Amino acid sequence: MDIGKSFGYVFEDDDWVTKLLAGGVLNLTVVGALATVGYQVRTLRNVARGSERPLPEWDDFGDYFVKGIMVLVAGLIYALPAILVGTVGLFISAVSGAGVERDVPLLLTLCTTSLWCLATAYGLLLGLWMPGATVKYALSGDFGAFFRVGEIWSFISNNLGGYVVALVVAWLAGIAAALAGSVLCFVGAAFTGFWAMLVYAHLFGQVAREPAVAEPTATAAP
Repeated sequence: MDIGKSFGYVFEDDDWVTKLLAGGVLNLTVVGALATVGYQVRTLRNVARGSERPLPEWDDFGDYFVKGIMVLVAGLIYALPAILVGTVGLFISAVSGAGVERDVPLLLTLCTTSLWCLATAYGLLLGLWMPGATVKYALSGDFGAFFRVGEIWSFISNNLGGYVVALVVAWLAGIAAALAGSVLCFVGAAFTGFWAMLVYAHLFGQVAREPAVAEPTATAAP
C-alpha cells in the first residue's frame, strides 16, 4: 500500500484547487456534504479501477448526492440496533429518576450502563465494518451490496492487513484534518475534512485493487 500517495495524489490533478475548493464549500451545507460523500465513493471506485485521474469532475452533482444518500441510509439501517438500545437506555434513565423504591435505581443504573456499553461496542464494530460495505457499494453501484455480509466479510478477511492499515491511516488523516481545520477558525475544517475524505477513498481504493478481491470473470465453457 502506498500511504504517501494517498496523502498527496489529490495535488497531482491539474484542477485540484478547483475540485478541493468545491468540495470544501459543499461540505458547509447538509445537502452539499451528502454530495461530497458521493464524490468520495466515485473517487474510491476510480482508484480501485486504476484510473489515471482518480479525482472526478464536479459535473454530476445529482449522482453524487444520490450516492451520498445511499451511504447515509445504509449507515442508519446498520445503526438501528444501537439506536434502539440507546433509546431503551434513555427510557430506563428516565424511570430511575422518576421516584421509585430506594434499591431499584441502582439496578436501573446498572442496566443503563450495560446498555450504553453494548451500544458503544456495536458502534465501534460498525465503524470497522462500514468501510468494507462502502467499498462493495462503490464497486457495484448496487445498494444491496451494503448488506451482502458474506462478500463484505470475505473482502475484509482476505485483505485484513491492508484493511487495518487503511483504517488506521484514514483515522490519523481525519485527526490531522480536524486539527488543521481548528487552526483555520473551524470553517477550514470543511476543506481539510474533504481532503481527509479523499485520503480515505484512495486508501480503500488501493485495498479494493488487491488481486484477492478482483471481480469474478466468466469462465469459458470447455
